[in-house]
Amino acid sequence: MDAKPCIDSLTVKSSHVLPPDTNSHGTLFGGRLMAYIDDVAAIAAVRHCRKPVVTASTDSVDFLQPVQEGDTICVEAFVTYTHNTSMEVFVKATTENLLSGDRKVCTTAFLSMVAVDDNNQPSNVPGVYPETEEEQWLHDGAKRRHEYRKERRKESKELAEKFGTKLPWKRNR
Repeated sequence: MDAKPCIDSLTVKSSHVLPPDTNSHGTLFGGRLMAYIDDVAAIAAVRHCRKPVVTASTDSVDFLQPVQEGDTICVEAFVTYTHNTSMEVFVKATTENLLSGDRKVCTTAFLSMVAVDDNNQPSNVPGVYPETEEEQWLHDGAKRRHEYRKERRKESKELAEKFGTKLPWKRNR
């Protein structure tokens, strides 16, 4: 498989923020923004590998700016790094007040997507290479983030084993 440039996977989605998309503060529901983030990340990953993908993890999503009702939200994503069957996807969301033209980055996130075959088993993906200074900066930090995700996943598995499926309010007496 030949490596591909980051730009080949670029995905952009814009949406008008309407009343059903907002909370009692008149701002976009965080969960709605997270759904947009997962959607564009998946599209970017499929564009890169041309295979079905599943979301393996989402790094922290920090809400930096509120997205007001009536604004637009623009979510951009592209693959920054690959490792065998997984892809790191960088996502940036920008809010825009259409009347003033004021734009602000409201969140950034990294997602790990895994390509799967017809049996839903992990499948190899092509490499990716950066072409711009910004892409190179993201690519340079990707191995460190990949290792961090592996450690975090190990901790998550330990938590799942420790707490299992028992209900926390039902105690053995």
